[in-house]
Amino acid sequence: MIDKRLFDYLSDQLQNHPLDKAFGNKINGEWQYFSSAEMVSLANRASLGLLNLGLRPGDKVATVVYQTLPEWVALDYAMLQIGVIHVPMYPTISSREYEYILNESEAKYCIVGEGGLYSKVLTAKEKAPNLQSIFTFHQRPGASHWTELLAPENSDFSAVQKIKDSIRPDDLATIIYTSGTTGNPKGVMLTHRNIAFNVEMVSKLAPIASGDRVLSFLPVSHVYERVAVYLFTAVGASVSFTGTDNLGGESGDFQAIKPHFFTCVPRLLEKVYERIYNKGLELSGLKRWLFFWALGLAEDWDFDKKYTGWKGFQWKIADRLIFSKWRAGLGGFVKGTTTGASACPMRVLRTFNAAGIPVRELYGLSEVAPGLSVNGFVPGEAMLGTVGQVIDGVELRIEPGPDFRPGEGEILAKTPGLMLGYYKQPAQTAEMIREIDGERWLATGDVGMFVTGPGGRKFLKITDRKKELLKTSGGKYVAPTPIESMLKEHHLVEQAMVVGENMKFVSALIVPSEQGLRDWCKKHNVAWTNLAEMIQNPQVLRRYDMLLERVNPNFSHVDQLKKFALVAEPWEAIKADGSEAELTPTLKMKRRVILQKYAKQIEEMYQ
Repeated sequence: MIDKRLFDYLSDQLQNHPLDKAFGNKINGEWQYFSSAEMVSLANRASLGLLNLGLRPGDKVATVVYQTLPEWVALDYAMLQIGVIHVPMYPTISSREYEYILNESEAKYCIVGEGGLYSKVLTAKEKAPNLQSIFTFHQRPGASHWTELLAPENSDFSAVQKIKDSIRPDDLATIIYTSGTTGNPKGVMLTHRNIAFNVEMVSKLAPIASGDRVLSFLPVSHVYERVAVYLFTAVGASVSFTGTDNLGGESGDFQAIKPHFFTCVPRLLEKVYERIYNKGLELSGLKRWLFFWALGLAEDWDFDKKYTGWKGFQWKIADRLIFSKWRAGLGGFVKGTTTGASACPMRVLRTFNAAGIPVRELYGLSEVAPGLSVNGFVPGEAMLGTVGQVIDGVELRIEPGPDFRPGEGEILAKTPGLMLGYYKQPAQTAEMIREIDGERWLATGDVGMFVTGPGGRKFLKITDRKKELLKTSGGKYVAPTPIESMLKEHHLVEQAMVVGENMKFVSALIVPSEQGLRDWCKKHNVAWTNLAEMIQNPQVLRRYDMLLERVNPNFSHVDQLKKFALVAEPWEAIKADGSEAELTPTLKMKRRVILQKYAKQIEEMYQ
């Protein structure tokens, strides 16, 4: 049983391995840091300041930032140690969604970062009567700066200490809002113990030690990076916060910080891979040949695979001439990185690991704070194509069903990280949490199976998604149903399916309405032949381009369709040739079947 409270990690850092550079970011081009002692002081002053505002344990305070700040971390610890519930919000959502979250959570205050966030939250405040005031992390005319919350350094902090002593590991620590299939977010209620369990278990697996340098650039509104920050605090690593726009190039933050570790999502690794690949295309002669020769070697890479003789000599040459430069591009000291939120492309995994940059996939959900399985960094504890071994203390079971293949089923999880439930959403909580033999299990909505790996160990392989939400390679959830419904409202569309799982963006497969398209062709003097030929006609393709231009403004940027492919054959519930139908008897799409059938068209959209 893990009895840590999250704010204990900051106190432990000060006591056991105090740092001069605990948390920092770049201000006017210069890196500036808070020490462990300064962070503890700042958190205490913020705690007392929040109490002086009239906040009490159980009250809610929201935050929203594009880029994490050391001040955000101090404020997070400040809330945790006085029982104020922190509600972090995504910076990319709409004012309407801010309004929904602020109203449901009944947040009394909100602290915002730069980049137009103040205006968006201010708009939401007009319809959020519980929100008393908005503070800013950056100076803004007419707005209250967050330092106005801080109590003086020489204050009496006994009121803070009294509440701090009363907080228990099973007390609610935070509400993290995650995407919902109906369009409204759901508030995941996590306790100190939920999150501390993940910190303690993963800290045993991650190759980080006290004094190591960490580069943090993922949003802390997501549970993945939020828990990572607690982990970095716990091990005593120096954390430097930056944005994804500042990572590349000779003057990038990888070069400035020379990190030992960072967390990532597949899309960011893809961007780095693409940048490396494009540099290779710019080479000529022998240098170009060597570059792509080394890239070809990487296609054969696998965990724990040993190369000897001539093959081993080739790898040494490739490492000295090519891969060493890639490591230098990331600062030259990276001991490892974990990637989650969606599946990482195999070519990216092989290439980075072949170059001596250890990348490991892990798996989890916000509802379990978030870890369930992870590929390890020591020999024998990782397997390509899987999301690793089950974390100690977690139990997974594969629930079979008529729609699944042998050995495959929905993944159910029992873990000390399991949420209390969705805030004010008992019905949705009941859908996700099942009671089995008197114990609470999470129905993840993901489909998977166990496969045997090195040393006979069992590794989890994700094979499908049961739930409707898809996730891009950037880790963003997209609900396809509203987009598909709007497309099908148009007279030129018979059927539509949104695709984009683990891809850079979302696109659509569209089956045109043959009659609707015939009518349009007649009206615009386009000679009709047959549907298979017409979907290749440039004028027809332009017309569907215009349809996307009409539909996209109704959705957020991440939900907007970037490309489409027209297909001539309608999707049916019964196939005359006996092949597997694209629709169920109740006319619901069999997404897996459609994805397999049109794999070529989908691949062409993402080339």
